[in-house]
Amino acid sequence: MTGTTPTPTPASAPAPASNPVRAVFRDLLAIDGAVYAAVAATPTPTLDTGLRRLSRAANHSKISFAVAAGLALVPGRPRRAALAGVGAVAVASATANLLGKRLVRRPRPDREAARVVVARHVRMPDSASFPSGHTASAVAFATAAGVAFPPVAVPLHVLAMAVGYSRVHTGVHYPGDVAAGALLGVASAAVSLTAVASLAPARGK
Repeated sequence: MTGTTPTPTPASAPAPASNPVRAVFRDLLAIDGAVYAAVAATPTPTLDTGLRRLSRAANHSKISFAVAAGLALVPGRPRRAALAGVGAVAVASATANLLGKRLVRRPRPDREAARVVVARHVRMPDSASFPSGHTASAVAFATAAGVAFPPVAVPLHVLAMAVGYSRVHTGVHYPGDVAAGALLGVASAAVSLTAVASLAPARGK
């Protein structure tokens, strides 16, 4: 008697693969948190006071406005650099605070859980964490003013990077917030430079 061939059992459907975009996003958040924790755990007593003061001084773009005031005293390219820089700060601040923070609503880091030393502390803002408004404004000013008047580009960018790092060092921002703020600052500078160029009288007329 010939045996019957068993009917193959349908293979069970494979488990749906996780969303690769979400997986990458989770990994980036993990790296972001790990870098924040590493900065918090690294003792830097000689830097703590200076970076805390720098972070406070950058509130409301006070450093950028002070530099702009000095540049505005000199006619020509320095004055145009001041105008472009202040315009870039305005665009960056409005975009970061009125759009970015309201859309993303990322909570601020848990500074106590990360054991950020008290010597670094500045006031923890009430606003959302993403993006860093301080960084956006500082980079916006440095980029716009530096393009309009190249002699100030390097010192202003060094200052902007220090401001951005100070926000992580003092525990009020994740590194990812600062990176996003820097990108926003560059974009804001481009907008301001375009506007200033359009206002300048056409050459040769």
